[in-house]
Amino acid sequence: MQRQIQEQAQARASELTLGPVLFNWEPERWRDFYFGIADEAPVTTVYLGEAICFKRAPLFRDHVDAVAERLAAAGKTVVRSTLSEVMSAQERSLVAEVCAEPAVMVEANDGSALLHLRGRPHHVGPFINVYNERTMAVLARGGACAICLPPEMPAEAIAALCIEAATLGVTIETQVFGRLSLALSARCYHARAHDRNKDSCQFICKQDPDGLTLRTLEDQPFLVINGIQTMSYDYLNLIGELADLQRIGVRRFRLSPHSCDMVAVAATFRDVLDERIDAGEATQRLDALGIAAPFSNGFYHGKAGHLWN
Repeated sequence: MQRQIQEQAQARASELTLGPVLFNWEPERWRDFYFGIADEAPVTTVYLGEAICFKRAPLFRDHVDAVAERLAAAGKTVVRSTLSEVMSAQERSLVAEVCAEPAVMVEANDGSALLHLRGRPHHVGPFINVYNERTMAVLARGGACAICLPPEMPAEAIAALCIEAATLGVTIETQVFGRLSLALSARCYHARAHDRNKDSCQFICKQDPDGLTLRTLEDQPFLVINGIQTMSYDYLNLIGELADLQRIGVRRFRLSPHSCDMVAVAATFRDVLDERIDAGEATQRLDALGIAAPFSNGFYHGKAGHLWN
């Protein structure tokens, strides 16, 4: 009985979060997506903001306040995300603008944001490489109160960092659903694929709401590109590993938005965290959504990332 009580308390302490939209969606679609999340999705925290390309940020700027207000009215905590790669003066200005917002929790996805956030509570996103205890300790001293680990980390490494996080008072978050970010580049792959340069891309990436699939010479799907970002073709799915992640100390579980039914995805993960359904039934639910790519969990098990264990 005591063990059951502990497990139920642990489930209640587990938060389901929604990462920022990483793709270039039409502004009205972007707005309506978040309105739906506010009204229907069982997530506690929503990350909001442009993390990939600074040129996209103005496209939905007129909707940010309305979306944030709708999410807050629904009881969701809103965290503003910053760019994941910062090189130009324009990109630095965008990061500074987000970090300067009063009374707003910010997720840093690049070292330039850490400079602005030093000394105040903030989150650290998965684009910042936190692979060891010393890095975590440095970030915690700078004000990091929550860290989303890079998605390629195996279970053993996550467990080790959870132990350190407990001593530092830092909450650990991991991505559990969605395509994985594998690399960032100064060059925009989307623009190059259409014989355009980065400055005159004409927002060609909006044609691919879940990224542009790359294929091998044998015509097999291999990777996905999203502007400057290289992503996995497969969708990370750690629905079967949630109990293990809870056991080793992870308390926040991130879903990365895609054009599938994210409300249904969130409800399924929440039902597993609350022990209303088991992982087998949850996997069947996710399969029924008709996601046009396979699931994977290889990285978590210390194997090639695209594998499904």
